[in-house]
Amino acid sequence: MQSNKELVEYLIKKGVLQNPHLIEAFKKVDRKDFVLPKFYEEAYNDYPLPIGFNQTISQPTTVAFMLELLEPKKGDKVLDVGSGSGYTTALLAHAVDSFGKVYGVEIVPGLVKFGRQNLQKYNLKNAQILQAQKDIFGLPDKAPFDKILVSASAEEVPKELINQLDFEGTMVIPVGHSIYKIYKDSEGKLSTQEYYGFTFVPLIKER
Repeated sequence: MQSNKELVEYLIKKGVLQNPHLIEAFKKVDRKDFVLPKFYEEAYNDYPLPIGFNQTISQPTTVAFMLELLEPKKGDKVLDVGSGSGYTTALLAHAVDSFGKVYGVEIVPGLVKFGRQNLQKYNLKNAQILQAQKDIFGLPDKAPFDKILVSASAEEVPKELINQLDFEGTMVIPVGHSIYKIYKDSEGKLSTQEYYGFTFVPLIKER
């Protein structure tokens, strides 16, 4: 694939990208703007790419699949854990529109810088990337969140993030080789759906 338009058409044809808000977000956010220069020619291919610091920008199919599960809506306040290159942060910012807010958190200082530089290519006043603190998981001072996306694999679902999820909120998180969709109802009860067969870099809690 030679263009972002072709990538979006591929994701739609594959059936992983269906939500109109997300389709529009994928059209507006060019994956090439979030990869290292030496990988520009591979930016639209459907596989992960290195972004430095032993981290990757996820496969487009996986990103689309996770965002579809998350179902970001206009006006949502979203936490993007492990924001990396800033790609998912930018996609979410478009999906929630100017009425919403997206907070990316990243533990690797070099990727905080990289992600911020990439976000600056877009006029996204409703998104920012923050340096994650090694003794604080997530962003409790900005909680609760309507939606939480985690883009690295945890050994188990972090209770800290469950606590930061609002009532009637959704979290999508990789655990091991599965992706979990966790919904917290109006009384705080959790329901979980599991989707098997994925590979992610491990979630880093400390640096």
